[in-house]
Amino acid sequence: TTMLMRLLIRWGFALVLVMATYNPTNWNLVRWGMANSADSLPVVVLIALIVLLGWIIYIRATFRSIGPVGIVLVLAVVGALVWVFYDQGWLDVGNATVMTWIGLIALSLVLGIGMTWSIIRRAISGQLDVDEIDE
Repeated sequence: TTMLMRLLIRWGFALVLVMATYNPTNWNLVRWGMANSADSLPVVVLIALIVLLGWIIYIRATFRSIGPVGIVLVLAVVGALVWVFYDQGWLDVGNATVMTWIGLIALSLVLGIGMTWSIIRRAISGQLDVDEIDE
């Protein structure tokens, strides 16, 4: 349960990061920033930089833990799941809004798994990941 909670917490933060940056509603940083940049540019820049810092942390950790191959594999699993939902008639792939939500959730899953992969790998294999230090 502890590993599941860690995964859910990291994925939750990734989901918040992705959805706060952009989503199909009017409640996101991109639309808020465009609407308020004329009046509150310093605040928009500050918040955008804080969100960018979150993206850098998540992207760097994801590439270091699962790499490009892992990213492609996670996206392939999500793609296969979408294909199953479409094939069963549960999903309308012609609906751009629904497909945008699916893409955002897929991106947050990639980032969440990337942030948690070391914990998952250690639990499955007993191996511990450590950072390389160049001298």
